[in-house]
Amino acid sequence: MTARTDTVLPPPGRTPGPRALARRRRRASAARFWRRYRAHRSGVLGLLALVLCGLLALTAPWTVGDEVRSVTRATGGPMEGPSSAFWLGTDQFGRDLFGLLVWGARVSLMVGLLAAVLSVAIGALVGITAGHFRGWYGTVAMRVTDWFLVMPTLVLAIALATVLSRSLGTVVLAIGVTTWPTTARLVRAQTMAVESRPYIERARALGGGHRHVMLRHVVPNVLPLVLAQTTLGISGAILAEATLAFLGLGDPTVTSWGGMLQDAREAGAVSAGHWWYLVPPGLAIAAVALAFTLCGRAVESVLNPRSGAAR
Repeated sequence: MTARTDTVLPPPGRTPGPRALARRRRRASAARFWRRYRAHRSGVLGLLALVLCGLLALTAPWTVGDEVRSVTRATGGPMEGPSSAFWLGTDQFGRDLFGLLVWGARVSLMVGLLAAVLSVAIGALVGITAGHFRGWYGTVAMRVTDWFLVMPTLVLAIALATVLSRSLGTVVLAIGVTTWPTTARLVRAQTMAVESRPYIERARALGGGHRHVMLRHVVPNVLPLVLAQTTLGISGAILAEATLAFLGLGDPTVTSWGGMLQDAREAGAVSAGHWWYLVPPGLAIAAVALAFTLCGRAVESVLNPRSGAAR
């Protein structure tokens, strides 16, 4: 009597569609990215600091209240030192500096993020088109980029902020349109490297036009670089916003960390030795800029295909 060797196969399951496969690949890619990112302790530390700062900024209306920004509803005396009632002391109007610091995080983070996104968007557009169209357009675009590179960024931003109305939109525009050249050069170099690969020649031989090559082949390959540049650019944008606000070119109706430093200077906190008015916003600017830099370096290390962590 021989043993039965045939097996009963389970009924075939439903084959996932293209969208399900795409979602599965995206989830797997995100999980792989997070595993590699967690290996960078400095990046994780920077991310935790940013999450904490973001939570404080988002919950400001409930944790410190909106009345802390009002001069007429101030509850403390002018220039009081740190105490149990006012953890970071008060300003010249008697307002709680801790509450102002929390509210300032909302403006500084928002302006830094929007300015960095605008800067990277302009740089990516110029870089991709200049790397793809290498004739007269590419030459002119790079000469304009070189002109912006040699011009002092802060001077251009101050000029724009002086000419236009004093608002947050003006600050975002002034920072965004003056800090894009570095991204443009990096993206252009990456675009030229991508378009030199053999599959681009095959795509063109099969009838792929400029739009197909740039959107289907170039953009996906430069997105990691764009993401890393955005993360790194936010810290610079926050510092630039603080500089413009300190120089009195920001929106006077909102509370930001740079605006707090400007108010402290005008109130004579430096000469009077009121360190609690100067140190907290300065440390907050430095800490958030450092946190974004750490996150940006970690993202760049993970997404860079030439690094060991990305293999």
